[in-house]
Amino acid sequence: MSRWVPFRLTACLLCLLLPGVGGATSGTAPFTPAEQRFIRESGPVTLCVDPDWPPFEHVEVRNGQARHVGIAADIIELVARRTGLSFELLPTATWEESIAAARAGRCQALSFLNQTPQREAWLGFTDPLLTDPNVFITRVEHPDITDPAALVGETIVFPQGTAMEELIRKDYPNLKVLVAESEAQAIRMVEERKADMTMRSLIVAAYTIRQQGLFNLKIAGNLPEYQNKLRMGVVRANPLLRTVLNRGIRSLTDEERRQIVNRHVPITAQTAVDYWLVGRVAAVFALLAAVVLWSNRRLKRMNAVLERLARTDPLTDLPNRTRLNDLFRREVDRAKRYRRPFSIVILDIDNFKRVNDEYGHLAGDRTLQAFAVVVRDNVRGADTVGRWGGEEFLVLCPETTAEEAAQLAERLRAATRATPFEGGRTHTVSAGVAAFHEGDDLDALLNRADAALYRAKNAGRDRVEMA
Repeated sequence: MSRWVPFRLTACLLCLLLPGVGGATSGTAPFTPAEQRFIRESGPVTLCVDPDWPPFEHVEVRNGQARHVGIAADIIELVARRTGLSFELLPTATWEESIAAARAGRCQALSFLNQTPQREAWLGFTDPLLTDPNVFITRVEHPDITDPAALVGETIVFPQGTAMEELIRKDYPNLKVLVAESEAQAIRMVEERKADMTMRSLIVAAYTIRQQGLFNLKIAGNLPEYQNKLRMGVVRANPLLRTVLNRGIRSLTDEERRQIVNRHVPITAQTAVDYWLVGRVAAVFALLAAVVLWSNRRLKRMNAVLERLARTDPLTDLPNRTRLNDLFRREVDRAKRYRRPFSIVILDIDNFKRVNDEYGHLAGDRTLQAFAVVVRDNVRGADTVGRWGGEEFLVLCPETTAEEAAQLAERLRAATRATPFEGGRTHTVSAGVAAFHEGDDLDALLNRADAALYRAKNAGRDRVEMA
């Protein structure tokens, strides 16, 4: 005897591809006295969201009351509990209307968005709430996509106004970009052969394909550097709000994020099952699968730890010189290939040897760790900062002119001077800035930035010099 039996994959395999950011343990985030006073005295934080972006977020109306629901809503609710903040939804009809409301100051925060240079002009950004890969979606007969630059005469469709549309237009001019009104319409255009592909969030793709039954589509590839790092945007007039939100976000664990995603994107399949046969066959396969899964997971964890150790500076938890060299070479190649601006900043803590000599090497290590936090918290989302060696740090700035990189370096210099380090000491930093020129290689660009840093040191320190 057989019957239709539903099977729910509660350990969603999709979510194994979606590590969160951070790694802090769950619990209440510690706050400074100033932050505690801000939390006590501030009223509800007015929040604008995308009213139609399931499963990430949408606005649901029940009994005349608008509610923020979805993955973003659940994560932000967890942040609210960790910080003591409260949020008040400002309902809007569209995402464009939400952005306009934030620009006009009618809401203090936007809920779930990527950081872009255009948005940085008027928004400050928190650490990512969730990291989610973008994937190419095509019909099943389309070849897998390994290098989009090799595609000729193909079309790619995006919902209007997305950060990924900006990046693809810039980095892959060989693709013809089409614009749709919504996520669902973009995916339907691929299904109806009105576009060859789209690039969308893996979570949104899985949700939309399942909801609409578009099983003649497939995930054809992805670009590792094109990730959604979904953050909260905070209006520039309220920097302390961003600081408090970051403390809450850093207390979230990867497991908490996975549980929230799994609640909103379950994968359900149905098939005919003979209980008598399943009872015997499943026992054997379950035992084998458990052994294989355990072994594979253990091996993957060990490999991930080894890879991280090989590419991360153990003192500051920033990319080490090996990792920076890989990223640096890739950015130089991209600047050559697409003739796009690219700049670097070399930072050197002034008189650092005096810290080691007067206070000991442990104090020197803590100073480097504190400085790494200052730099990481003040660079832009597209930038990469790592420890180049000793007290030197390198910032890679794609899509950035020399003047823009100098402005960033000035911001880092001012932030360093304004930061109280261990024992109430203050430190300064000197910076050398250089921009990519046609014909440059990695060494030529580094030498110019190094020479600029040398001039900054000789001119009295605590200053920025451009090559």
